Amino acid sequence: MPIDATAVARVTGLKTQYQDMREGRALFLPQHIALFGQGSSSVAYSTEKFIATSHQQVGRKVGWGSPLHLAAMELLPDNGDGIGTVTLTVFPLEDAYEGTPSQGKITPTGVQAKAGQYRVRVAGYLSTRFVIAESESIQDICTKIADAINGVLHMPVIATAGATDVDLVSKWAGESANDITIEVLGEPQGVDFAITNMTGGLANPSLAGALAQIGPVWVTMGLNCLNIEDTDALDEIQEFGGEPGTETTPGSGRWDPLVRKPLVVFVGNTKTDPTAATVEVVDRPTDCVNVQLVAPGSPNLPCVVAARQLARIARLANNNPPHDYGSQRATGLIPGADGDQWNYAQRDLAVKRGSSTIEVRNGEVAISDVVTPYRPDGDPLPPYRFVVDIVKLQNVIFNFDIEFTKPEWDGAPLLPDDEPTTNPTAKKPKMAKSVAGKIIDGLADAAILVNREASKKSVATAIDPQNPKRLNMAAPVQVSGNANQKAITLHWGFLFG
Repeated sequence: MPIDATAVARVTGLKTQYQDMREGRALFLPQHIALFGQGSSSVAYSTEKFIATSHQQVGRKVGWGSPLHLAAMELLPDNGDGIGTVTLTVFPLEDAYEGTPSQGKITPTGVQAKAGQYRVRVAGYLSTRFVIAESESIQDICTKIADAINGVLHMPVIATAGATDVDLVSKWAGESANDITIEVLGEPQGVDFAITNMTGGLANPSLAGALAQIGPVWVTMGLNCLNIEDTDALDEIQEFGGEPGTETTPGSGRWDPLVRKPLVVFVGNTKTDPTAATVEVVDRPTDCVNVQLVAPGSPNLPCVVAARQLARIARLANNNPPHDYGSQRATGLIPGADGDQWNYAQRDLAVKRGSSTIEVRNGEVAISDVVTPYRPDGDPLPPYRFVVDIVKLQNVIFNFDIEFTKPEWDGAPLLPDDEPTTNPTAKKPKMAKSVAGKIIDGLADAAILVNREASKKSVATAIDPQNPKRLNMAAPVQVSGNANQKAITLHWGFLFG
């Protein structure tokens, strides 16, 4: 009220107050991405988190060509075809104390019969062009190769020319650097190029310090730039994210009822064999936090594969949360050979073992199923398998949370439904049920929930019998499905005159 109830003197008061007139329309949870990865070993950088607005900013802070920078190039590309207005927070990781970089080699041999043009492709990134002249010396060829590689700022390796070969060293230390691929592209004209694959990267850093920095902020999705074989990192992420509750147990981690900010964290994989590619996820049947994104046979780094797909997933989750991610084009990724791609039976196997899948359509990587490894007790239809369903639940939690944490519900007088009152701030269980009904209507209008009338009818509210300051509510809701499978029968025949 604009004037105190005890005021006596003549006065006119005019109170201006905002009133929420959404009339139950659902609010979409703003997506927020956390990027976990290393910078360049040659750069001194802070491990304090920061919000990134461009990949150039990330490169300047933590080093060009580092995993963080390469992932940011996919999430925040120059053409704007990335995550859009979704917030990206970067959590830099230091190299492990005894971490070592990976090393490889390019060894040219033979005599060039006539001049030819070449490029080196490192982890999918092209070097500048270089020309090998007729009968050019091997040492000069090595110098040209090294210059062509080092001439591209975002290359993930540093090249050093020798008399007979070119040494390559990754810009960061750890096992994930072993996933860097090396190719020389160009028509052979007498000189051959032997490739020694990148190996020797050891000791990834821990994610514990970065995860601890998240705090009360609702990070909805994350990207883990380490390699999928680092199960210690997967364990750290799963422990942080926790598990949903059951009828008899509360949730843990980010699913804890007092935290209520669940998230999923993506990691990449480029292995071609579906069984080998699912070794790590198949053994995580209670994990609904880690999500493996794949591109079989792609020369791109796994973290780049995951980042490009995440750019599509996060943007759709932000703008249309109940929509699944099938057929989203991860443009810019280099697909593997046709023979490396999984057929339907292999994709079905991968999903059942806990891996996401892709298809290559018209030469582009297209997202297919996006799933967690979650399948406790062999449940054929586990509830937290599909990421889109977790996104729907995030939005349900968000809308209930935003409504019942409003100031008018905090500390209001709590009365039984049949108790009369003239206090305008008093609350009753039936009021909470009415508010819950409006939330359900809004979420159903947005196609996040279905069967709204049954859900609203099933909402139960009551003052706790042991605590007069506690309002209990049970709100059973049903999330919508998705048109992931279409079973069509075509009946045909001949036209007879």
